[in-house]
Amino acid sequence: MSRTHFNIAFATVALATLACLAVAAQQPGGGGGQNFDNVEIHLQKAQGNVYMLVGAGGNVTVQVGDEGVALVDTQYAPLSNKILAAIRTLSPGPLRYIINTHSHPDHVGGNENLKKAGATIAGGNVTLDIQDAAQGAQIISHINAYKHMSARVNGQPATPTAAWPTSTFIGDGKKLYFNGEGIQIIHQPAAHTDGDSIVFFRKSDVISAGDVFVTTGYPFIDLNTGGNIQGIVAGLNKIVDLCIPVYGQEGGTMVIPGHGRLSDVGDVINYREMVTIVRDRVQDMVKKNMTLEQVKAAKPTRDYDPLYNTPGAFITGDAFVEAVYRSLKK
Repeated sequence: MSRTHFNIAFATVALATLACLAVAAQQPGGGGGQNFDNVEIHLQKAQGNVYMLVGAGGNVTVQVGDEGVALVDTQYAPLSNKILAAIRTLSPGPLRYIINTHSHPDHVGGNENLKKAGATIAGGNVTLDIQDAAQGAQIISHINAYKHMSARVNGQPATPTAAWPTSTFIGDGKKLYFNGEGIQIIHQPAAHTDGDSIVFFRKSDVISAGDVFVTTGYPFIDLNTGGNIQGIVAGLNKIVDLCIPVYGQEGGTMVIPGHGRLSDVGDVINYREMVTIVRDRVQDMVKKNMTLEQVKAAKPTRDYDPLYNTPGAFITGDAFVEAVYRSLKK
């Protein structure tokens, strides 16, 4: 991409950001109360051609190569210029794919802006019949994530129409081959939401987990969008199954969580054990016909609270227990 084209893309993102600010501020988790001017973007190499980008909201996964750039998630709209600038330190190539792990604003808020800074791979009769076929990066998600983004909230779409996925899939997943490596997009049913995807970069040996796995606190089980504790456990099991560790030491397959630090299989196993143990404790109380208030009073997360129920935690121990309880009661 030439400097002129990059400047045009950068200006386009800036204008689109202004249009998205008001919409983002009105959405749950839309970041309306944050001062994005002070947010710094940090890049960390995972391994191979894959990097983790940290700012505000969910972590962004960046894959670079000769064919261009692929992203997993896009954080908040007001950060799009900073994110694009960080990506350009890795690659001048066109942004081709944006993969959304789910529908929450802290992961898809920058869709519209970053899409406009990219270009879809199109050719043949497509470009002749549809003049704008190659304009903008392709946004990929599971069909359920698309449904949540396009749903009406107070008469308005939950997410701006220009930020909606342009390519959706149903069933177990979707496969791409980009920048010399296979990319598996794996649907994890009814976990954090009912539209979750885990993205596996096979050659680089990196998994982008979305909010099925985080290191910053208890999992957020969004019951309103089809989340379920059993799906969280299944998703963590899936990540562990995909990982191959280095024998006797840390490393091997690297995992980029939805929020938190770069991890390996040991981190996922520890988190899975916590989630499974709390699930089993609550399940036992449900079998005894205990009420939600009685379950909360029993403190099934007590021994994990010092690590996960920290001051300012997004999901408290009580909130996690309630979500587990309501999942199991279904």
